[in-house]
Amino acid sequence: MGEQRWAEVDGYLTELFGGADPALAAAQEAGRAAGMPDISVSAEQGRLLRVLARAVHARAILEVGTLAGFSTIWLARSLPPGGRLISLEAVPLHAEVARSNLARAGLADVAEVRLGPAAESMAELDATGAGPFDLVFIDADKPGYPEYLSWALKLTRPGSLIVADNVVRGGALADLDNTEPNVAGVRQYLELVAAEPRLTATALQTVGAKGWDGLSIAVVEAG
Repeated sequence: MGEQRWAEVDGYLTELFGGADPALAAAQEAGRAAGMPDISVSAEQGRLLRVLARAVHARAILEVGTLAGFSTIWLARSLPPGGRLISLEAVPLHAEVARSNLARAGLADVAEVRLGPAAESMAELDATGAGPFDLVFIDADKPGYPEYLSWALKLTRPGSLIVADNVVRGGALADLDNTEPNVAGVRQYLELVAAEPRLTATALQTVGAKGWDGLSIAVVEAG
């Protein structure tokens, strides 16, 4: 009952709830061809993001960390007419590949990829009054998660969702002696989320094609 079976279950669920998707498959292949790491969300995790966005009737979505645009496509497809998505990416090659993938998926007019360090881009969004965003998805460098949370709270409204990926780290999260930067970053993030009176939140473990990890989901409360 290890990773092979987890992946088999993911494959079954993906086929059951949607099957093959040319635009998503092309996005993954373009990322591999560009030498990008295979660390995007799984298909069913992407579908969960779409369900969450639809559940809160998101019209404005902010994504922190674009990679090849796989999760970006899922989120952008959740938007109603007139909706918008901004995705923040620090690596020029990743931004270039993602823009191409979004254009291929017919989403270039809906989703914008902004190049630059995420914290700087979030500060600029706040300064220019770009929010509030109805959903913020954080899936970037883990040491940066605490700062991204701070900005996400400024860029959302009561009822918005803040979702963070890769927070379990194969179980390393619970090893309090583990100070590896990625683990320490997500642990600090979760501690901040748990202590923040403006958030009602939880974190869930996940298993599947991407191994053992998890995500945090928080709703912003008035306060």
